[in-house]
Amino acid sequence: MKNLKTLLLATLMTALPMTVTYAQSKIAHIDTQKLISEMPEVIAAQKQIKAVEETYTKEIENTYKEFQTKAQSYSADAANQTDVTNQARQTELESMQQNIQKYRETAAQDLQKKQGEMMRPLYEKARAAIEKIASAQGFDYVLDASAGGSVIMAKGKDLMADVKSELGF
Repeated sequence: MKNLKTLLLATLMTALPMTVTYAQSKIAHIDTQKLISEMPEVIAAQKQIKAVEETYTKEIENTYKEFQTKAQSYSADAANQTDVTNQARQTELESMQQNIQKYRETAAQDLQKKQGEMMRPLYEKARAAIEKIASAQGFDYVLDASAGGSVIMAKGKDLMADVKSELGF
């Protein structure tokens, strides 16, 4: 019994300093999704990405219209052509269709790559600003208050205004 009391006392003595340490931690929160969506550089980058996307979309639509026109023309004229000519035309249409699909895939990959290249530095800039403000204000932890983030209750200091000021907007 005496050993049990000693063990319990020793356990409490080691746990007590951890409780005190946790109580001294300063915690803040910020909605990183909102911050990033309001950054002027992000808005400008999204406009550029959208312009590139629209260019790809127009090119695909024009190529598809050309394909449809050719397919209709070949279909209307098929009765007046030989089997060899109709087979060659069918092969040509299949090739056009494959090229359109390949171009769509390439365009999607290119857009994804451009978005990553443009947005990654902006995410890093936001993160660096958050870390700078949190450090300057003495916070040990900053929780992400975005939807689906890890904050259940956000009564702590919100760093949004300070970080926006650091980023210049």
